Amino acid sequence: MALTPKELLQELQRYAATAPTAQAVMEQIAKRLHENMARYNWVGFYLVDPADAGYLIVGPFAGSFTPNARIPLSRGLCGAAASSGQVVVVQDVSKDPRYLAGSNLVKSEIVVPIYVKKKLAAELDIESYFADTFAKSDQDFIESCAQVLAGYLAKE
Repeated sequence: MALTPKELLQELQRYAATAPTAQAVMEQIAKRLHENMARYNWVGFYLVDPADAGYLIVGPFAGSFTPNARIPLSRGLCGAAASSGQVVVVQDVSKDPRYLAGSNLVKSEIVVPIYVKKKLAAELDIESYFADTFAKSDQDFIESCAQVLAGYLAKE
């Protein structure tokens, strides 16, 4: 039986309190969101590339393979979230010219930038095969999940 968003968030917070690494926290968040939220078909993290801060590189994810393993900060919905510092929610990706297609099955996407000490560290990216997936309640929940990682990273 799937957990409610509140129960899932509490589980992730408990896990992060004793997790061995940020990598483990990201893996757990991606896995549990993918498993429990039926319309979250791809859940993953993009990290600022340590070799070139002008790019994001794919981190832990759950779902299908993504061809977008490295994204310039100037492109795509991930780039838009990074450059604006704001959550990007697109209910129909076919209508947004910023969308970088990773799969023709994707219909909607949300990207939440994650900041640590006012510096972009990562993004939580979720794609859905259904249009209009991300209601305000989803956005609030996903932002809270992103904050689990931000809190962990702030302690490192």
